[in-house]
Amino acid sequence: MAENNDHIYLGRLQDFYAAHKSLPPYAKIAELCGMRSKAGASKLIFRLKREGFLTVAPGGRLAPTRAFFGRARVGRAVAGFPSPAAELLEDALSIDDYLVERPSDTVLVEVQGDSMLDAGIQPGDYVIVRKCERADVGQIVVAIMDGEFTIKYLERDGNGYFLRPANAHYSLLRPERELSIFGIVTGQFRKYPD
Repeated sequence: MAENNDHIYLGRLQDFYAAHKSLPPYAKIAELCGMRSKAGASKLIFRLKREGFLTVAPGGRLAPTRAFFGRARVGRAVAGFPSPAAELLEDALSIDDYLVERPSDTVLVEVQGDSMLDAGIQPGDYVIVRKCERADVGQIVVAIMDGEFTIKYLERDGNGYFLRPANAHYSLLRPERELSIFGIVTGQFRKYPD
C-alpha cells in the first residue's frame, strides 16, 4: 500500500463492514481513520481502489472487492516441536478463495452429533459442502439416507453403498430404502471461544 497507515485504515473499514455489512460514507471514513476532512478520506479511497480493495458499485456506492476480504498470511506454525517465530508477511489469502471452488454449488452445513470425531469434525463445526449427486468411495459426504441428512464416509462393498462414521461408538449405516448424495465435504471450520 502507498501510505504507511493505509493497512490500519483498511482494517478499520473491514471492522466497520463486518459490523454493518456496508461501507460508511466519506465523512464516517474520515472519522474512523482520524482524518480532519473528507478530502483525506477521498485520497484514502482513491489509494484503496487503486490497490484493488474497493470498487464503485452500480449506483455509485463504494463496494468491497474480493481482496478486501483477504487475510494476511504471516507464515507457518509448526504443530510439532517449536521453531523460531517469524512474522513474515506473505500474500493475502481470502478464506472464500481457499475453501470455495464453486460458489454457486457451495453451501455450509452445521454439524450436529459426534459420529465424525475421529475425522476431526466436531459438533458445532461448519462443513463446506460442494453440492453434487456423485462421490467417490472414501470421501466424506453429506448424504440423504432414508429421508435423513447425515455426514459420513461413503463406502461400498459387495452389498452396495453404505455410510461409515468416524467414531468407533457408531455402527455402519446401510440404507433401508434409499441413499443419495447431497454433496461432498470440501472443508470445515470452527470458532473457538474468546
